[in-house]
Amino acid sequence: MQRIRPEDWYSVRRLDDGVTAISEPYIQEFYRCNVWHVRGRARDMLVDSGMGVVSLREWVPLVTERDLIAVASHTHFDHIGCHHEFECRAVHAAEADLLADPTRQNTLADPYVTDEIFDALPPEPYCSKCYAVKKAPATRILEDGDVIDLGDRRFEVIHTPGHSPGGIALYEKATEILFSGDIVYDGPLIEDTYHSDAADYLASMERLLTLPVRLVHGGHFPSFGGDRYRQLIRGWLDEKQK
Repeated sequence: MQRIRPEDWYSVRRLDDGVTAISEPYIQEFYRCNVWHVRGRARDMLVDSGMGVVSLREWVPLVTERDLIAVASHTHFDHIGCHHEFECRAVHAAEADLLADPTRQNTLADPYVTDEIFDALPPEPYCSKCYAVKKAPATRILEDGDVIDLGDRRFEVIHTPGHSPGGIALYEKATEILFSGDIVYDGPLIEDTYHSDAADYLASMERLLTLPVRLVHGGHFPSFGGDRYRQLIRGWLDEKQK
């Protein structure tokens, strides 16, 4: 399979509202995490950090321009691979131990990380069988209701267990923007990992449905508006209640 140069590994696309989408286009869409960069007045925020097969700090200059807090929506391999590169790291209390001591098992690298999840491989010496997330102990432990303050922007932490025990979403009330992680996005949702919980998932979706949301930036697949957000959640809830 073709190897990609490190300078070509990432795609960077500036959106509205001071948000930049960073992605790894050579990872197949189902496995490809959305990395979100949010510009604030006092500091910036990074929501998730991809697989970590190519350095974000070295090859995406945007993430080194200003003081930055790297937030983990949860601790699966595709979301925390570059967290170790950042000095300030935040995660929900329920998954702080995983961020500090990741393994192939507890990050779901087993069984998902194989050459088959790529359309082209990362640069050498990458090896799927050797892949492992590096330790990145949190410098801030998050709980439901906490606020990440960027100076002129405030994001509320919403604990959304279900996909994983420490999953979170980040909500900016002023703009009605939601960074939803993997609890809801416009694609097939994963509800059966080793630490998923059906009752928690149901409660999280019921809670999210009450939130006034204008725009959603999910953990996977394209962003979408509030109408689609409510349609997705209602459809999911209706399916569960049959």
